Amino acid sequence: MSVAPKASKPTWPTPPEGGWTADDLERLPNLPPHTELIDGSLVFVSPQTAFHERAVDFFKWQLQSLAPADFEVFREFTIDIDRQNRPEPDVVVVRGDVVEEEPEQTRFPAEAVLLAVEVVSEDSVSRDRETKPLKYSRAKIPHYWRVENENGRAVVHAFELEPTTGSYTSVGIFRERMKVDAPFSVDLDLTGIRTRHGGNR
Repeated sequence: MSVAPKASKPTWPTPPEGGWTADDLERLPNLPPHTELIDGSLVFVSPQTAFHERAVDFFKWQLQSLAPADFEVFREFTIDIDRQNRPEPDVVVVRGDVVEEEPEQTRFPAEAVLLAVEVVSEDSVSRDRETKPLKYSRAKIPHYWRVENENGRAVVHAFELEPTTGSYTSVGIFRERMKVDAPFSVDLDLTGIRTRHGGNR
């Protein structure tokens, strides 16, 4: 009598017909940290580079120090775009009135978001350059910054929502120094995104 090999159970959850929903991210067990929902599909984050970590830290703390008192800054926090889209910007600036006292809060409504910042990784290039800006602009998020690694240096592509077209328009590409007046006054030394011991990479 031959014994057929036992079929192994799938490691990842199988999507239902029509795809996952924003609420499913709360209910699905054992999801990897920082799982996003894009067009009803789960997106898992790959291991991040040192550049990505430094850039996210830099923008989180710099924006937190510069933001007006009625705004708050978070890193890696999901936002509700619609039923099938719950992306997680690397850094997000939101209205303070949507931040709840309970520590269990896991997401913000898109209409409360002032600025979304994405630091591009090898596996997120098309999402950060194409997919997410489209989602964010349709959700009427006023500002979007995309941070790219250019030979070890940060380059920031800044966009602002153009109200008549509902799409983003470029407000500048910044190397070494970023100075903008919106969403609030910002003057950043981008050369600070580097190793602690410096170097001329």
